[in-house]
Amino acid sequence: MEETSNVASSATMKKPHAVCIPHPTQGHINPMLKLAKLLHFKGFHITFVNTEYTHKRLLKSRGPDSLKGLSSFRFETIPDGLPEPAVDATQDIPSLCDSTRRTCLPHLNNLLTKINSSDVPPVTCLVADGVMSFTLDAAEELGVPLALFWTPSACGFMCYVQLEQLIQKGLIPLKGNSISLISVTTTNSLVLWNMKIYHKLRKHIVHTYDF
Repeated sequence: MEETSNVASSATMKKPHAVCIPHPTQGHINPMLKLAKLLHFKGFHITFVNTEYTHKRLLKSRGPDSLKGLSSFRFETIPDGLPEPAVDATQDIPSLCDSTRRTCLPHLNNLLTKINSSDVPPVTCLVADGVMSFTLDAAEELGVPLALFWTPSACGFMCYVQLEQLIQKGLIPLKGNSISLISVTTTNSLVLWNMKIYHKLRKHIVHTYDF
């Protein structure tokens, strides 16, 4: 019996281990969760990383036991660097993007170190939202591959890829008073920052919305 248990434990520790890091908004978490479930079905050990604020909101809406997961599908948290809002609501998106980019790397590195020191398979890859550009540095430091998951449609993703050229040609931001754009300068700069990561990686997962 003990020998059988040791064999099972050894097999578990040899599983590929994907750490999934979604952008902390609903439209990004849901597709990443679906991808994580598919990887788990294919035999991966999964660590799904939410921000602390998002984790609290999920527990509040779904119940205290909703994120307990399985032994091979676990949830972890890191701070997003923003003060907690006074009301239970979605955080300001441009501020959230900027804060995660600037502050989350050391927290993710600490989490990866903790995971690799625990009783789960060692981390073999990161799967991160395309907006979470700091994960490139984390993957390089750990020495594991990174795949970026782009949650917009494939068509929307191609628009992002061309954004820098559109700005250089003066086609955007749109001019005139016919259209009102909110935080267009901030949003463009954040998208361009993350598009730089696109050119550094060979592994990209694009959300095609196929059914």
